Amino acid sequence: MSTIQIFLKELKNESETTRKMLSRIPDDKYDWKPHPKSMSIRQLSTHLAELPTWITMTLNTSELDFATSPYNPKPIDNTKELMAYFEESYQDGRSHLEKAKEEQLAESWTLRNGDQVYSTSPKAEVIRMTLNQIVHHRAQMGVFLRLLDVPIPGSYGPSADEMSF
Repeated sequence: MSTIQIFLKELKNESETTRKMLSRIPDDKYDWKPHPKSMSIRQLSTHLAELPTWITMTLNTSELDFATSPYNPKPIDNTKELMAYFEESYQDGRSHLEKAKEEQLAESWTLRNGDQVYSTSPKAEVIRMTLNQIVHHRAQMGVFLRLLDVPIPGSYGPSADEMSF
């Protein structure tokens, strides 16, 4: 199995779990955050929903420079909009990954803010980090939802909310 095939399989699997998590967000909780230093549910869920587009960006560019491309998240106000945005992002990332060539994965990609370079890595590592970010931020969302007493879907098996004891 090629690296691209492995990434496609992982993207598909993680997206199925992410859909379940995002679909549980109550529309009246988008401005809620568990701590002043935390992102709001709106910020966290929007970022989680957009992460598959980072695969596209990685494959089609050599860097992201926040100094010249400031971050402007899509405005999301409810779970219906969030789910539609996630589906767009997923289709975008998947379709570009399906068209990618293995040799592209060895090319360098840089994350920076002007002269401050955060990282330079092969594109394969950046795509791996993106997939890891999906899991990481989904876990954060699970904590947010747990604190709001929203039942949590299972990720790699049933959650405590899905088990009968």
